[in-house]
Amino acid sequence: MKDVANLVSGIEYKLGKLIEQHKIQRADNKILADEIKGLKQVIYEQKNTIRTLEDTIRILKIAKTIESKEGNVEAKLKINELVREIDKCIGLLNT
Repeated sequence: MKDVANLVSGIEYKLGKLIEQHKIQRADNKILADEIKGLKQVIYEQKNTIRTLEDTIRILKIAKTIESKEGNVEAKLKINELVREIDKCIGLLNT
């Protein structure tokens, strides 16, 4: 009878340890899931920044081309027009 009682108490002990480990793993999993969510947000924001910077590069290239062909005044007007257009796009993205 003692052997059966020892076996049962051993099983109960091991089961308790498993339950404790399960709780720890679930908590770790939640922390990692939250971290993944935060990193996805960072990636999204960085992609938007990259798009904005690429648009700025495109505008600067256009400005250099325009400046060499048409002169400073017309180039500035074209740049201002493009900047306004970008600002509108950014405003739409932020809403």
